[in-house]
Amino acid sequence: MVDSLTPAQRSERMSRIRSSNTRPELALRKALHRLGFRYRLHGRDLPGKPDIVLPKYRAAIFVHGCFWHRHAGCKVATTPKSNTQFWIEKFDRNVRRDQIAIERLEALGWRALIAWECELDTPTKAAAKAIELGELVSPISP
Repeated sequence: MVDSLTPAQRSERMSRIRSSNTRPELALRKALHRLGFRYRLHGRDLPGKPDIVLPKYRAAIFVHGCFWHRHAGCKVATTPKSNTQFWIEKFDRNVRRDQIAIERLEALGWRALIAWECELDTPTKAAAKAIELGELVSPISP
């Protein structure tokens, strides 16, 4: 299958993909804040630069896009039909990088948690995921 966009158009579209402050991330942050959790953002001093850092609980939350980080069983985690080998290699590198970051965080005594984009696509789902993560982080309410 041939790309229907010119290289310039494709480049422009790809440049719009954000790595931080994404819609799913904002939804989770809002829901966590509503539950009373206070956090730091984009922990640059921690392996993998987690999206949400809860220092009080030594927990780091990654908000992963289903497509980019290969959410198993998710309908969004498809593989493009064109340039397939490139995409497979890219996805493999992303998944491996995620695994390494989680291992390094755990070696430092941190808990690494993942929230998937499809789990945060509505306010109700984001609230439910925030409650789930909150219970994992702190068995006693914050």
